[in-house]
Amino acid sequence: MAPPVLVAGGLAAATLALRLRDPHEQGSWGACPFALAGFSCPGCGGLRAVNDLTHLQFGAAASSNLLVVLALPVAVYALLRWSHGRWTGQAWVVPERRAVVLTCVLLGAMLVFGVVRNTATGAWLAP
Repeated sequence: MAPPVLVAGGLAAATLALRLRDPHEQGSWGACPFALAGFSCPGCGGLRAVNDLTHLQFGAAASSNLLVVLALPVAVYALLRWSHGRWTGQAWVVPERRAVVLTCVLLGAMLVFGVVRNTATGAWLAP
C-alpha cells in the first residue's frame, strides 16, 4: 500500500499548499513559460482551478481550467482503483491497448484544448 499512500499524501499536501497560498495572486507560484510568451498551455490555470475547488467554487474552477476540472474525477477514480487493487492484492491491470488508446485520447484532448483556448473562438477557455 505504500505507493498509493505516498501518491495520495503528496496530492493532499500539494492541494493543502494551494489552499493556503493563493495562486490567483500574480507570481505567487512562479510563472508558466508559455504564459510569459503570451500563450495559455493546457495546464495554465490548473493551480487556480485546484485552489477554487478547495473553496468549493466550481464555476470559478471551470473558468480557470476546464480540462483540469473534467480530468479530476478520472484521476480520483484511477487512484481509488489502484489503491483498492493494492489493498486486496488483486492488481488493477489495464490492458496495453486500452492504456495506449487512453493515453492518445488524453494527449489529443490536451493538444486540442491548448490550441483552441489560444484562438478567438476558444477565448472563453483561457484562464
